[in-house]
Amino acid sequence: MTTVNNFTDKISNEETAQLPAIEFGGTIRIIEQERDIAAACKELAAEPVIGFDTETRPSFRPGVTFRVSLLQLSTPKVCYLFRLNKIPLAKPILQLFENRQLLKIGADVAGDLRSLRQIRHFRDAGFIDLQTIAPQWGIGEKSLRKLSAIVLGQRVSKAQRLSNWEAATLTDKQQLYAATDAWVCIRIYERLLRTPQKPLRP
Repeated sequence: MTTVNNFTDKISNEETAQLPAIEFGGTIRIIEQERDIAAACKELAAEPVIGFDTETRPSFRPGVTFRVSLLQLSTPKVCYLFRLNKIPLAKPILQLFENRQLLKIGADVAGDLRSLRQIRHFRDAGFIDLQTIAPQWGIGEKSLRKLSAIVLGQRVSKAQRLSNWEAATLTDKQQLYAATDAWVCIRIYERLLRTPQKPLRP
């Protein structure tokens, strides 16, 4: 079923803030033991499309940066949070990254992949960046928050973005934030596919 393309090119922060919030309502599974990686990756590999995102502990000092703390890979119903500050970027995860049949949808994918390659090298395949394809539907915004606002009419909360992703235990709010960021990429992608394209006017 296709819908009419009434996507706007831009949306203001004020307009975005007025929209209802969107939250992941499925199951969240935290992977922080190396023995659990393979089983999680096997379930993800069985899907045709998954959502992809990462979180990094924020640095509030110039010149100080941290490696990726969390990798989120989500199906429509289950989101896996791989705590890369506690487990390795293991081969089963790299096999997902290199599987061109498995579509992995994210926003600013290049930035996330660049950060992940600082941990371990891999050849990526099958990634789709919402920022790159959105102009085909006449959308000029780049942030996930605004893409969600325009395409889904709902806003993604950014309240937890600067929280400590290397904390001993992730809070429920952190888990929900991280899962929503990956899962909503699938929702945006699927809505775009059901909508006629309308290229951005030059």
